Amino acid sequence: SITPNPAFFYGGNTRGEILQALLYVVSHGEGIIKVTGEVGSGKTMLCRMLESQLPPHVEVIYLVNPSLSPLEVLFAIAGELGIDAHGKRSDEVLRALHTDLIAKHAAGQQVVLLVEEAQAMPLDTLEEIRLLTNLETARNKLLQIVLFGQPELDEHLNLPGMRQLKERITHSFDVPAMAPELVPDFLDFRMRAAGYQGQRAFEPEAARLIARASQGIVRRINILADKALLAAFAADASSVSARHAQQAIQESPYRSRLSLGYHASPARVTLALSLLIVVLLAGAVWQWLRLSAEQRHGLALASSATTAPLAAAPRPPLTLLQQSLRASRTWLRDEPAHHLSLLIETQPASAQQELDTFLQHARGAIGLTQLHAVPQRSGDQDQIAIVYGSFETLEQAQQVQTLLAERWNFRPLIRDMQDMRNDAAASHVAW
Repeated sequence: SITPNPAFFYGGNTRGEILQALLYVVSHGEGIIKVTGEVGSGKTMLCRMLESQLPPHVEVIYLVNPSLSPLEVLFAIAGELGIDAHGKRSDEVLRALHTDLIAKHAAGQQVVLLVEEAQAMPLDTLEEIRLLTNLETARNKLLQIVLFGQPELDEHLNLPGMRQLKERITHSFDVPAMAPELVPDFLDFRMRAAGYQGQRAFEPEAARLIARASQGIVRRINILADKALLAAFAADASSVSARHAQQAIQESPYRSRLSLGYHASPARVTLALSLLIVVLLAGAVWQWLRLSAEQRHGLALASSATTAPLAAAPRPPLTLLQQSLRASRTWLRDEPAHHLSLLIETQPASAQQELDTFLQHARGAIGLTQLHAVPQRSGDQDQIAIVYGSFETLEQAQQVQTLLAERWNFRPLIRDMQDMRNDAAASHVAW
């Protein structure tokens, strides 16, 4: 289910740490708290968990309609607190709100306002919410505010007119995408929270495909997992295999285009395209020079053509992908079976140009020289995996895995040589 249910809250991938930090700063902090994350990353679940775990003396009120005007938002907050604002002017509502908050504070109560979809609020409404933080005693704020929003909220706060609101934000939290290596545990957790008690229902390759197609967005993971479970049920299977996950992905709108690593930042896409343009321009210049030389020697060529035997047409140069495939076959055969490598990219075998561009980017821009292209079979589809390095121990592989994630935003998966040999043997790709 994609409905936020606290019983299914997964504390991994910093979610648990963010929740504990929110509980602390709401109970002890002042000012405004901001929580941002992509659509479907789990912000609403954190909001529900925060409400469910706050102590009894904290009263939680919500703003779920982001399109309210500054005047409407004042009346909405008053309504949430049970204040009768019918027929009153805005200044009268504000005084009644202040009086109510003071009474609650005197009784040992605390009020927290949770604002969802804050990025969609008019800027004037956000400013009106900021003014509510002026409601205070000599020592305490009377209203704690938590803004939940998409990354566009940060863009709004960076506007010159929003400087005062931005300076009132005392704590900011970012809800990250689910790390791909955590997706199998996340799926298993959700299954057991729903009452499942058997062996892991999702096979490793199925979980990996879901992690990749979802790009770590929790809502997408849940949707794809639900479709994959349905596909497995329809096939009367005892577990969710890669084939079932592939069926779910094919039926979803999440099939990714060219990706440079787990997330393709605009800068990395621009760099890859620039490299491709440079290669094309270099080829065009070479072709022009070659044609110019032929024109200069045209008579000699025409004369010799009448007496010399026809030469075989030269073969086109191998692409970087083709070169990598040839070299990788020997590499994969000779590496010790217990060694590990890092899978940093997978594309369908038909995506030759995208894979070649990715290799150009990784080798030229980042300087990774230990890249290899290895065929593999996923369900009914031939793929080519781009892997990096050969590591004798898991610790070595994990160190480089962390380095690739921190410096270049790759999200590599650890694979062993024997598994990759088995995958390559099952593939129909000629290499």
